[in-house]
Amino acid sequence: MYIVAPSEEQSGVGSSLTLHDAIVATPVSTEKLIATDKVLEHQITAISVQGTPADSCILALEKFVDSIDLVVSGINRGSNVGADIMVSGTVGAALQGFLRGIPTVAISVASVQNPRFEVAAAFLQVISEIFCDKNVPESIFLNVNVPSVTLEDISGIQITRLGGRSYGESVREEGVGDAMKYRISRNRPIAGDNPEGTDIWAIKNNRISITPLHVNLTNYDHLSQLEDIFSNAFHGLKVKRGQ
Repeated sequence: MYIVAPSEEQSGVGSSLTLHDAIVATPVSTEKLIATDKVLEHQITAISVQGTPADSCILALEKFVDSIDLVVSGINRGSNVGADIMVSGTVGAALQGFLRGIPTVAISVASVQNPRFEVAAAFLQVISEIFCDKNVPESIFLNVNVPSVTLEDISGIQITRLGGRSYGESVREEGVGDAMKYRISRNRPIAGDNPEGTDIWAIKNNRISITPLHVNLTNYDHLSQLEDIFSNAFHGLKVKRGQ
């Protein structure tokens, strides 16, 4: 088992990559990461990466690990639901496994303050066992969000679709004149319409949310309409260029 993770907090970086600088990756003693006296079933290799979550996943898949059964990104502190997954470093890292045709899970606990990881950790083990026992497509990409409560308070598991935005951005000014700086925070809750069946609804009702993802962002509903709108665009471009 390999744990390859950023050395620092990387919230909000999405799927960004470090393409113009060298990346430092340093082995880490697992004794610092795993506070247990139990004999571990599998050997664990841990590597700290001075880069983004996606950098970490790419290094793991392309350099450090030979045979890969499952890619797991997380367990993240704080939910990754709805449209917010577009800026999620957790989902951004998981994307790299999916793009390489490896079964992939992004998993988060729906609390930033004092998150409870026990249920998410146990459920992740259940997921891995299901993937081993059942004929799961190699291209599967799951975004899992687990309520930050005890197992007794979990009301079930729900297969969901993405909801809307759950947080908006606010901008704070710092400094004066030419030294003015701006700090962006994602701290403005948005109470959107998130009906039953969405990941946000599931979490609010103490259900584990499992959302299947893919990367095709094509808006098929607009294809034919845009064909009509742009039908004469090339002719107009030639006229503008004097051809």
